[in-house]
Amino acid sequence: MTASSTYPVRVDAALDHPGRWLWLVKWLLALPHYVVLVFLWLAFLVLSVVAFVAILITGRYPRPLFDFNVGVLRWSWRVAYYAYGALGTDRYPPFSLSEDVDYPAQLHVDYPQHLSRGLVLVKTWLLALPHYLVIGFFIGGTTLAGGVAIDGSSDDRARAVGQTGLIGLLVLVAAVVLAVTGRYPRPVFDFVLGMNRWVMRVAAYAALMTDQYPPFRLDLGARDPGAGPDLMLSPPEPGPATA
Repeated sequence: MTASSTYPVRVDAALDHPGRWLWLVKWLLALPHYVVLVFLWLAFLVLSVVAFVAILITGRYPRPLFDFNVGVLRWSWRVAYYAYGALGTDRYPPFSLSEDVDYPAQLHVDYPQHLSRGLVLVKTWLLALPHYLVIGFFIGGTTLAGGVAIDGSSDDRARAVGQTGLIGLLVLVAAVVLAVTGRYPRPVFDFVLGMNRWVMRVAAYAALMTDQYPPFRLDLGARDPGAGPDLMLSPPEPGPATA
């Protein structure tokens, strides 16, 4: 993959030796995060409206608003990766909007120096529509990673392994295999990461963070094709995990 084919939203994760049984109670353990994320997504929506006006007038996304909204996406991705968006780690997510290079789930969005004033009028409701159809199949309904709906409301379905959507179904398969064998099936992990990566790219585009249209491409695996050498690599295939 060449540098010209990279995308400014990068999603990476390392399969971090999840245990056999902790996934059974992650819906409870992650509950404090879901409560916080409800309020963060409400702020995200308000600040996105402010950013819309700023881009329309100046062609720039105010940097403090951009950093906050990227932080919300990052926080959501960590929680999704810990909980039923991937079950890729048993390390509890930090309560932080900041980047944590030690956490096994990473998200980065390049800051745009200039954004189109015309595209800002049609990105969210029109141009992103084909992608909404695709990620709706991935996640079911209107939920984003982290168990928070696009409209900012709490969604109980996203907090259950049995949520509709291909991601939820494959994570359930991984959970059963993990419980029986102590190993997370690597092909399932790679596919789940690819779908989550697609979702987060579309979320950032719809939130006006980039003018670059998300590719209709399922980039499988732990490492995003756009990741630079400074971003983490996936560790070797884990051995059998214990509870």
